[in-house]
Amino acid sequence: MSDPGPLETVFKKLCAMEVPLNERLALFSAAVREHALPYADAYDELVARLQSADAGASAPQTGDQMPAFALPDHHNRIHELAEMLACGPVVVSFNRGHWCQYCLTELDALKRGLQEICATGGQVVSIMPETSEFTAQVAEGVDFAFPILSDENNGYALMLNLVIWMGDRARSLWIADGVQLDYSQGNGSWFLPIPATFVIGTDGQIIARMVDPDFRKRMDIETILSALHQARQ
Repeated sequence: MSDPGPLETVFKKLCAMEVPLNERLALFSAAVREHALPYADAYDELVARLQSADAGASAPQTGDQMPAFALPDHHNRIHELAEMLACGPVVVSFNRGHWCQYCLTELDALKRGLQEICATGGQVVSIMPETSEFTAQVAEGVDFAFPILSDENNGYALMLNLVIWMGDRARSLWIADGVQLDYSQGNGSWFLPIPATFVIGTDGQIIARMVDPDFRKRMDIETILSALHQARQ
């Protein structure tokens, strides 16, 4: 971003705070507006465009069967949804990439909440459209607490109607600050998934979902835990 020093400082401070996920995200958005206003304006414009187009509205709904996936982690081990569901409910979190501090904040919250999630019998997996070089970085950042899977070319996200184009304004800002999606994704499309979270029961049905074009908001850990407790009933 245009002023990475202050934002990185804020990001690190937020990662150390014991506050709910969306409160941390709101504080980071306030810092973006203070220290990187061109990004804040571009994000407002992007979110308004996506909301007006009902982006994500046709993604799988609560009560639907979650489409199957078989995707690799950074060791090229294939993780299949069906095999995971045989061991318990699964929390599937779609994230944009290693460069997205909103996504890293969410993944940090999932790591912090993992003990409680596992206590319900649940599991966590993150899916992002990056090559193994970069999913490895993210996996290391969460201490390898749960799998970070590569959905190269957004194939699975496309199946779920989650894929969006970020637009020229955000693309220009990212390129100027060295965010190279063509390299980290292995293609030059500049498409991303809408960050989304699905809680899936062992029968494959979606118990809870959050698909919000405003990527600055994510499903709270408390909501995830409530859905997982529901799955046990």
